[in-house]
Amino acid sequence: MDKPTTRIDAHSLCQQYLQDVTAHMQRILDEESDALGQAANLIADQIAADRLVHVFGPGGHSNLAAQEIFFRAGGLMHVSAILDEGTLLSNGALRSMAMERTPGYGRIVIRDQQLDNTDLLILVNAYGINAALIDAALESKERGVTLIGINSHLHAQDTRPEHPARHPEKHNLHDLVDIAVDCKVPIGDALVQIGDNRERIAAVSTFANAYALNCLIIHSVARLMDRGIEPPIWRSGNAPGGDEANARFIDRFKQRVKSL
Repeated sequence: MDKPTTRIDAHSLCQQYLQDVTAHMQRILDEESDALGQAANLIADQIAADRLVHVFGPGGHSNLAAQEIFFRAGGLMHVSAILDEGTLLSNGALRSMAMERTPGYGRIVIRDQQLDNTDLLILVNAYGINAALIDAALESKERGVTLIGINSHLHAQDTRPEHPARHPEKHNLHDLVDIAVDCKVPIGDALVQIGDNRERIAAVSTFANAYALNCLIIHSVARLMDRGIEPPIWRSGNAPGGDEANARFIDRFKQRVKSL
């Protein structure tokens, strides 16, 4: 195989990636402020009533979104992540993809959590179409659960109806939830193209989901503080006094948050 005649400037590509990711998050900030505020009002109401805020990311890398705001330094202690073993990549990547495409699976997860009309659930999946995600939304709606959705509206709308990942009823997440936040991930997710290589590299979805979720936390804490409520926040256990600060609240949440 012939060697390339010129070296690829990886540093410049990394710089462009940084600019593209930053611009992507700026779009979320500029265009989703109203949706984030509406969703934050729901979260603030839940925490003010000392109820949990559940978060579920059905899908291999979407599980990272649920973990992003659970038991995390600077995160709300009222957040309870649904960390279902079936779609975790640690149990096998191909298995994870198969499970997230299995109709009915998401309903089983929600039934196991025993959510009802007093609960609030954040569903996160950048693409917004897979069977486990849609079934989780449908089961939750039937149970009267209030739903916040984070997904890319463009990605969902532009994915063909016959795509194998789609739920049999062809729903998009943002059409099912009470409040929809658009994380704006493009089709294919990856952003960087090197030369004539057809396949792009360097995805944006994890950045986009994490940014949207952390903005949601900021909005929610601001709403609570405006009401004179200071919610319990996790401090890093690696920071001075972290263990002691967190220990004040452990008993309050240990029996309520399943994954704690």
